[in-house]
Amino acid sequence: MNLTSEITSAPPLSDSQRAALISLLADEDPAVYQTIWSKLLSYGPDVVTWLQPYLLDSDPLLRRRSQAIVDHFGRQSADTDFLGFCLRQGEEFDLESGVWKLVKTEFPNFNEQAYRALLDGYANELKRRVSLDGGAETIVAHINEFLFSELGFRGNEEDYYDPDNSYLNRVLDNRLGNPISLSLVYIWIARRMHLPVAGIGLPGHFICRFQTSKEELYIDAFNSGKLLTKVDCVKYLLQTSHTLEEGHLAPISARRVLLRICANLHQIYTALEQAEHVSRFQRYLVALAK
Repeated sequence: MNLTSEITSAPPLSDSQRAALISLLADEDPAVYQTIWSKLLSYGPDVVTWLQPYLLDSDPLLRRRSQAIVDHFGRQSADTDFLGFCLRQGEEFDLESGVWKLVKTEFPNFNEQAYRALLDGYANELKRRVSLDGGAETIVAHINEFLFSELGFRGNEEDYYDPDNSYLNRVLDNRLGNPISLSLVYIWIARRMHLPVAGIGLPGHFICRFQTSKEELYIDAFNSGKLLTKVDCVKYLLQTSHTLEEGHLAPISARRVLLRICANLHQIYTALEQAEHVSRFQRYLVALAK
């Protein structure tokens, strides 16, 4: 079923006609369901209001199919919003807001405020435990103990190319992620603690840097917060056949981070042969590359 196909506008319906049409969503004949799906989509976003009462219907099939249509229009709206966001922004912006807008293109009903509150809670718990007057290694050790040992965040080595590893709501749900998503969790918590932690976009990998006027540490969030030195990072570049460039160890801009997330998902959906997702992320890449 092509969820993004163009559908011709349909004539108005009475309340009784709407109810009769929606009731057929629960028909077990796939051909009937396909026809009703297309008919309802032809009425555009207004159909979301019609379907609201059916999201709590006693028939689970009708609930599920009504929710699918509501989600379809939610994704359309989120897609437009995210594209506009990408086109309006410069090189630096509120990356967390941008990432949540990307999440909504796949999970339009997720509760953004709940996830922000979860990160707030993690940061507040660490503030209670950690003396910010301590050295960088001591502070990082406390954060690592909390995130990786107590909460169990870890790199998803078993299913590295699962799309969920790139969507931050799913990363927080599953406590599994890829290098960039786990680094963002680390960075967002650190920034809520007013710590000088930034993202470093190495070729093929993503890490964090904790830097003050006196200390500099590199943190591999994908590998349970393993501490690295600048020499370790240079060795990584040489071992992976990359030349050492000044920009490799400099903080990456918000736009470049979002571009990398979208590029990763574009590559994943291409491998999975999910054409609609591939097309969607191609639009995002074009918008972010400008």
